[in-house]
Amino acid sequence: MRQLLAACTLGLALAGPAHAESKPLPKPATDVMPPVELTISEADGKPVCAPAELRLPADTNVALHVVSRVNAPVTITAPGQFENAHVLHADGDLVHVASEKGYLVKQNGQGTLRFRTLGAGDHSYACTSARNQSQPFTGKLTLTPPAG
Repeated sequence: MRQLLAACTLGLALAGPAHAESKPLPKPATDVMPPVELTISEADGKPVCAPAELRLPADTNVALHVVSRVNAPVTITAPGQFENAHVLHADGDLVHVASEKGYLVKQNGQGTLRFRTLGAGDHSYACTSARNQSQPFTGKLTLTPPAG
């Protein structure tokens, strides 16, 4: 019985968490993990993210340091970018939203989000507070081929 229990425990340990079932990401285009900062402020009662155009290398692991100066939680989203398969690590005042489409930044919070960027191209990203969900700030996420 002890052997069966040990085998089951080992099997569970090897299986890992349920969300780990997605395919592993291929090797990044470069081993450089550039640090980038995204600052969230407020104008006319709405969150505003800076820079408005966030430029990152495509297919690369990046460290995005997020700093909010807003007295309310703000959610940052980018279609496809913050799904579990692309997120490597999040710390500080960042909470993955249940839809897997973004991260909630606690009021006046900060943290670092490490993730693998999507392929080269132009995408959008948004910052939304619970108070102004119908009027999100929309920015441009430009993913450029990495310098090789």
